[in-house]
Amino acid sequence: MESPVERPVPAGSTFGVEEEFHLVDPETYRLTRSPALAEAVLRHESGRHLHAEITTTQLESATDVCRSLSELRAELVTTRAEAAGAAARAGVRILAASTHPFDSWHDQDITPAPRYEAMVDRWAGLAVQQDIVGCHVHVGVPDLETAVAVLDRSRPYLPVLLAMTGSSPFHDGVDTGHASYRTMWWSRWPTTGPPEYLGSADRFREVVDGLVASGVIADSSHLYWDLRPSSHLPTVEFRLADVCTEVDDVVLHAALVRSLVRVLAARAERGEPCPEPRPELLRAARWRAARHGLEGHLFDALTCELVPARVAVRRLLAEIEDDLRDHDEWSIVVELVERLFVRGTSATRQRRTWQGTGDWRQVAARIVREGTALESG
Repeated sequence: MESPVERPVPAGSTFGVEEEFHLVDPETYRLTRSPALAEAVLRHESGRHLHAEITTTQLESATDVCRSLSELRAELVTTRAEAAGAAARAGVRILAASTHPFDSWHDQDITPAPRYEAMVDRWAGLAVQQDIVGCHVHVGVPDLETAVAVLDRSRPYLPVLLAMTGSSPFHDGVDTGHASYRTMWWSRWPTTGPPEYLGSADRFREVVDGLVASGVIADSSHLYWDLRPSSHLPTVEFRLADVCTEVDDVVLHAALVRSLVRVLAARAERGEPCPEPRPELLRAARWRAARHGLEGHLFDALTCELVPARVAVRRLLAEIEDDLRDHDEWSIVVELVERLFVRGTSATRQRRTWQGTGDWRQVAARIVREGTALESG
């Protein structure tokens, strides 16, 4: 994604989204290697919004810098259409969910590029078995100090954001019982999950230096925390979400993330104290969100209580309502939340299809169909 800001601007003024997709056969919907497409993307021949991913069964798209929800929606329609078009020319289709319902990492190859080959050398089987994809939201911030302040204050809100995006209930042809099994699979890596409290930009730099010295990462671009300061853009990057099958849900997730950044950066600027829930409790809250999504209770790491998922969503909306109203986004966000509540997350809809048909192909076909229905709302 191009840089969201050319000079320091208020936190949340700009934002953008990166989405990763699986590539599947248009008839069987099986995971399909496309080395020719990967090579074309690496040569920048398939579209300016497209990027290669670690395997030749994956493709990434990135929006341009956006300043409004309507602009973001239009960009997402453009980037998904660009990805779908490039895939079609290569004889495959894009599947917008964080796991393929029935195929596995055995059906993919590493993309032949120095970065990915270095990842395999460093992380071995973890990199080879990377058969999951995600959705990342970048939100512009003026400096690293603000980015770290937002990181520290965002941690209690991450589980509810995750619960709203679950799209990976199946893995290797098994119902995992989770709404976001991607979260569990990803948790095997040494630098994933919610970051611990940092407190300052200097402390962040010390942590990065220590991890580099350990050999676990080569640089800060290999921090795979649920959110991080971007290594190459003046942004905070929220990386916790599953790929949202519906464009509406991507817009909603990005809207909530950007509003949170604006609200939390303002709290930091006013010198308000930062909550510091225990990391064990944050991990428990993250697991519960990945397990149940919007279908059960979420765990509030600050109050140590179980809360019905929809109540947790409404509590989040209440915290950011003033900000959303100030930016004329409240009615849009509320409408998108209600739509999500009515139809359920992608994980819920995938399970309904599986329970109704018992046909993995039908599950994958529905994901492909929904993910490429690109009418602009």
